[in-house]
Amino acid sequence: MSEHSHPQDRPAFADEADEAADADFKPLSAEQAQQWRGRHPQLTPWRIVAWQAAAGVVAMLLAWLVSGRSVVAWSAGYGALAVVLPAAILARGVSRRTGEAGAALAGFFLWELVKIALTVAMLLAAPRLVPQLSWLGLLAGFVVAMKVYWVAMWLHPARRESQ
Repeated sequence: MSEHSHPQDRPAFADEADEAADADFKPLSAEQAQQWRGRHPQLTPWRIVAWQAAAGVVAMLLAWLVSGRSVVAWSAGYGALAVVLPAAILARGVSRRTGEAGAALAGFFLWELVKIALTVAMLLAAPRLVPQLSWLGLLAGFVVAMKVYWVAMWLHPARRESQ
């Protein structure tokens, strides 16, 4: 018999790169894992929600400065709130510990559905809740807060280190 295993003994997806990576794998000690976590901070949903809220405040200020009208600023703030409040509820819902991967996935889909429904409800209620609503201001605040996801991923330190 040769040194190499027969093709039927190896999984169909295995290749030499996988085997080399497995040979080089060394588990980290608790101290090494702690150091690694310190160098690679986690991007939590709560941090993104906080950044969305901050972006909403900035959108409000810019809307007020550009338009000179407080109603446009309040509309932009409400648009950002229509993103931030549902995102905070989603973050709260998915941050609860579940024991099983399937249950966690189902929970995520449930909370995402709640987030979408609440966002739609807030947008539909906007004309009644914001006097003299500026739809352009609302849309601007909404879009600014929504785009924070992408900015947060782009600015995340772990992403910058890998480049």
